This record gives sequence, structure tokens and C-alpha cells, in this order.
Amino acid sequence: MARRGTGRWVARAAATGGGRTYRGHRPVRWYASLALIVLVGLALIVYSRYEREHPAPSTQPAIGIHWYSAIAFDICGKTQPDLSSNPNLSSVGITTDGDGVVHTAPTKSSEAGNNATLKLFAKSYPGFVLTPTELKLPGGHAYHNGETCPVGTPQAHKTADVFIQVWSSATGAGSNHPVTVTDPSNIKLANGQLITVAFDPLGTGVAKPTRDSIATMQTLISGVTSSTTTTTPSSSTTAPTPTTTAPSSTTTTTPSSTTTTS
Repeated sequence: MARRGTGRWVARAAATGGGRTYRGHRPVRWYASLALIVLVGLALIVYSRYEREHPAPSTQPAIGIHWYSAIAFDICGKTQPDLSSNPNLSSVGITTDGDGVVHTAPTKSSEAGNNATLKLFAKSYPGFVLTPTELKLPGGHAYHNGETCPVGTPQAHKTADVFIQVWSSATGAGSNHPVTVTDPSNIKLANGQLITVAFDPLGTGVAKPTRDSIATMQTLISGVTSSTTTTTPSSSTTAPTPTTTAPSSTTTTTPSSTTTTS
């Protein structure tokens, strides 16, 4: 009898597709887990973006810091003139004064910490375009990867690409081993570094920034301001002291006259 009763129960379950109770049950825990995962993911994305836009004070350069990097531009083996002073100096914190030096002085969180990159410098300078595939100096031609160098340049007719060479310092070991980078967003500006932005055949060694640019950078870092001091020799005129010698007094001795009366 027990076996026959079990068979009837199985038949009824099969006929109803598991019964109303089964069909009405929803996987609440599964939906809750899925919602939790989505919420955590969104929270992490928001936090990551906030950290990028609001770097911690310990992440340098912080607001108020002044860093200096020498920079040069090489087009097909020919060094280009320095960028002129930023036309928007008052509104951005990463600039140049036309001296071949990038001045990194963040004024807001979007310029500080890991946001202080070569890409941001280019983006902040009107007319200057620098991407992994394009280089355009203000008022100049836009060069793209795969183009040939123009006639009149040392690398004429050769296929060239955009790349950047970075020396970590102007002296010591860092001055001898440049790192080649293609994406300017991967170059965080640093105090005392040298940067050459180039459009040249890959593998070509490019020149460092000029000696004048490096000297200016080092002067700015050391805080020494060159000045010319003119020393006027003092002119002392000593008037001779007149010496007046009074003539010696003349003593006249009158001989006494003695008269004897005899």
C-alpha cells in the first residue's frame, strides 16, 4: 500500500508541473545576491573615480607644489622652437613660460597627484595636440603615425611615428637611460625630468632638451634667481689738512745802560 500511495503522489506532481507551491516560489536569495553584486560594483567604480579626481594629499604633486621638467620637440630629426608662454596661464596649473620648461603647479585636484601627466599639459595648452598617434604643435602641421617625414628634414622620406623619450634626471644614471613611451597619459610629470616629444622613425635616438632649458630648470628647482649686481667703487676724497705754523716770536733784549757817577 505504501508503494501504491507513493506512486500516486509522484503522478500528481508530474501532472501539475511541480504544483502551485513550486511555481509560486521565487529565488529571492539569488536575486538579492545579484543586486548586491551590482551595488558593490557601482560603489567601487564611483570610489575609484573619486580617488582619481581627488587624490590624497600624500600623492604628489599636491596643490601648492612647484615642479619643473625640461621639454623639447623633435620633428623628423629637427629640433623645434620652444612652446611660447601659455595663453591661459591664469586658468591652468601645468604650463610653460616659453623657457623650454614645463611648470607643474597644480591649483585644483584635477591637476594634482596622478592627474599631473604630459597628456594634461598638452590638453591644457590651446592648439597643442599630443596623442599616441598624432602630434601637432600650435600653428603647425598635424603629424600622424605612418606618415613620411617631409623634404628638408634629416629623416626625409622615412616613415615616422609619435613617441616620447623621458630621462628621469639631468645628471647621474637617470641622464643616460631614457625610457620610450608612446602614450602621454602614461608619463607622470616629475621634478627634474627631461622630456623630448618626437615624430621620428621608431628606434631613432632623439636629442635631449637644450642646455639652456636644462639650466633654466635647474635654476628654478634650486630657487636661485640670476641677477646682475653692479658694485660702484666708493670714491673717498680726503682734503689735505692745512697746517699753519705760527712764526716763532722774536725776543729783543735791550742791554741795560749803567751810569756811574764818581
